[in-house]
Amino acid sequence: MELLERLEAVEINLSDCKKIIDFRIDSNTYRKDFLNTEKVLSKIKTNSIESISKSVQNFGAYSLCSFINFQEQGIPFLMTENIRHNYIEWNIQKYVDIKSHEMLYKSHCSKNQVLVTMAGEYLGRVAVYDKDFVSSSNQAIAKVTLKEKQNPYMISSFLNSKHGQNQINRYRTTTGQPNINMSLIKSLLIPNFDDKFESKIESIIQKSESDRTNSKEKYTQAETLLLQEIGLDEKVASLNPVEVTNTNVKSFAASFGVTGRLDAEYYQKKYEVVIEKIKSQKHDTLHSITEINKSIEPGSNYYSDDETGLPFMRVADYNKFGLSEPNKKLTSDFVKDNQDKIDDLKPKKGTILFSKDGSVGIAYHLREDFNGVTSSAILHLKVRNEKEVIPEYLTLALNSKLVQMQAERDAGGSIILHWRVGEIQNVVVPIIDYKKQQEIAQLIEESFLLKKQSEHLLEVAKKAVEIAIEESEEVAMEFINKI
Repeated sequence: MELLERLEAVEINLSDCKKIIDFRIDSNTYRKDFLNTEKVLSKIKTNSIESISKSVQNFGAYSLCSFINFQEQGIPFLMTENIRHNYIEWNIQKYVDIKSHEMLYKSHCSKNQVLVTMAGEYLGRVAVYDKDFVSSSNQAIAKVTLKEKQNPYMISSFLNSKHGQNQINRYRTTTGQPNINMSLIKSLLIPNFDDKFESKIESIIQKSESDRTNSKEKYTQAETLLLQEIGLDEKVASLNPVEVTNTNVKSFAASFGVTGRLDAEYYQKKYEVVIEKIKSQKHDTLHSITEINKSIEPGSNYYSDDETGLPFMRVADYNKFGLSEPNKKLTSDFVKDNQDKIDDLKPKKGTILFSKDGSVGIAYHLREDFNGVTSSAILHLKVRNEKEVIPEYLTLALNSKLVQMQAERDAGGSIILHWRVGEIQNVVVPIIDYKKQQEIAQLIEESFLLKKQSEHLLEVAKKAVEIAIEESEEVAMEFINKI
């Protein structure tokens, strides 16, 4: 027995295996941390999601995918990557028309529903839908419509906590694409808490969302200041300028002879308007402003499920507002085989991450060292002279329409976008007055401080729920009041 306590091994009766809905006998289902959660929850009063809900449903038949009409604007279509732990990231990539929306009535998200991702690499993320308008969502998002007096923020916070995630990860399939079915989601246990404690958790989550919103507003102010300094009005800065014609005549020498490109999309007038505007004032190329370094691609054979593995960041793991915990880890074999390169591959504080494949042109300025490596789809940029160009300013410029339109021009026309390093080196960047750069950098810093506070509040809520379960609600409230 003493030996079993030191090993990841347990002894389970067959009768206990049969209690699980789909009768599991795989070892993953009976991991010690999962069984500990089962034990902890057995000591307090709980209810299943099914018993506290009016309905739990998702998209419906997969065959409906063939009839969805996606478009650039319309009704938001939430994907699993939009659902984060206790909040929704509204960087919407897909929209549907009204006909598709009406067809997908089971996919509708409405205020105070609890959304649970149920498939893929983002499985197990839970957030409250807090908008007054209705969105559609994909087939891998379950929508929990609660009964009266049930607090969605409490339920979301619990499911994102250690004991909620243990339940979800215990029941997920471990072969093929990970997923958890609807019957198992309905069976998840939710603790009963005092109304006062639940209200406190709700207020923390709502304050977190308020800070996140204010953070983005500060960022928008910085973007607006940049455009004002460049003298680029909203019509020209948009992707479809009203005052720019759709035709452009080029000779062979002035087109292919210079760029090596013959595709008509590359020579759209709107791109020339923006480039000419930048070049009409102080500017430089990205190659002159920064050192550009590549990462490496380890290959999927080095991916690991071991939580102690080396974090491996891909383009999907960050955006201009921040980083998320990488879903992929790298094996100890990769670290051993590349020991001489690891320190150089780890991006350091001050590095600007810049994507060249997939979602191209996404820049993020690291405020601390990243203890991991990035995929080959992410370049590492280091400003050569910070007395000339402030890294925070450059990051904003790279994420602005000024550079995004250059990315669209260079990488367009491919199924999977790929921006060549040679083209990235020639990106034209405006160099505005240094004091204005400092103003922009200050707004960016304020934005990220608010974002950090927002993330901290989410951690407080999660930890408080865990304390309430493992100790008491009184101790949890004391923990909150000390923050």
